[in-house]
Amino acid sequence: MGLLTIGTFAKASRLSPKALRLYDELGLLRPARVDPVTGYRLYAPEQLEQARLVAWLRRLGMPLARIQHICTLEADAAAQEIRAFWAQVEADTAVRRELAAFLIDHLSWKDPAMSPTAKPLGIRYAALSDTGLVRESNQDTAYAGSRLLAVADGYGSGGAPASAAAVDALKRLETDTIPAGSLLNVLEDAVEQARQAVQAVQAVQAVHGVAGAGSSPEADEAGTTLTAMLWTGSQLALVHIGDSRVHLLRDGELFQITHDHTMVQSMVDEGRLSLEEAASHPQRSLLIRALGPLDQGADAAPDMRLHDARQGDRYLLCSDGLSTVVPTGEIRRVLSGVSDPEQAVRELIALANGAGGPDNVSCVVADVVELHPRPTQL
Repeated sequence: MGLLTIGTFAKASRLSPKALRLYDELGLLRPARVDPVTGYRLYAPEQLEQARLVAWLRRLGMPLARIQHICTLEADAAAQEIRAFWAQVEADTAVRRELAAFLIDHLSWKDPAMSPTAKPLGIRYAALSDTGLVRESNQDTAYAGSRLLAVADGYGSGGAPASAAAVDALKRLETDTIPAGSLLNVLEDAVEQARQAVQAVQAVQAVHGVAGAGSSPEADEAGTTLTAMLWTGSQLALVHIGDSRVHLLRDGELFQITHDHTMVQSMVDEGRLSLEEAASHPQRSLLIRALGPLDQGADAAPDMRLHDARQGDRYLLCSDGLSTVVPTGEIRRVLSGVSDPEQAVRELIALANGAGGPDNVSCVVADVVELHPRPTQL
């Protein structure tokens, strides 16, 4: 079989002549021969397989530079590269899906407090952080106030000041007035301030050389997870980045409402690991999103979500020092059986330490309760 004209090759490969000319100019798909008189591009039949691969990858939305790289790989390596690309697409899509859901909820939400029969709601809360039984210092920060609930799990030589700085940056939300319709912008600004606060800690670490001689580069870095909820009067707005978690106990059922930003969780999402394998994986704590050295571009975007609060709801925010050590059933038992938030956080931390306390552990428990107005003084 002889060489194919660009028109015939385009039809067979399902690429347009215009695309083929572009791919030739980029060096992605060179023609087998260019007629020296007419300048027509001619293609060999054996180039069809590569051309169809290029067409399929373009339909996936893959950038041309990455397609060019894949075309140089053996089949197995190319498959791995495509799997990695698609995992990133799904992660980016998940971030956009969360943002879309947030915007839809925020714009279509009707405040139940405006109803004449609505009961005013508030939160009753407690927070506690503990070093555990193995670590020398506590790099966690836990905070609970009348509007803000937060847990941050620091890492690196500056983990403790990083987690504290991130939470401190959010504390202004306790007192700031949030104009109607501005919640998303307020949360985004608060996270950006937390990010800048962590970066300032990093700068101090670099100047003073806090890590000892012989430390790895990672040990010199300062970063933190950040999981926080802002009470708006009848909703809780969630901001989450990292692997601290939020659980909701509602009508006796316990739900995890955050998604871990870890390498192992991404492998579970891709179907490469089972939940059982993930629980014992040696890299289960390896973060892919956080405030700190991992903080790069779109990957650093936090998850944001709105939750309609119901009277009787109980929220638990915790660092992975609890969630990776204490079985979910035991967490549910404490949350269901201990009514006082302060006692609940103490018992949860006791469970973590009873299981060896291998990590710092922080817990915030908040109950959505009906507010009873104070009696009028006569």
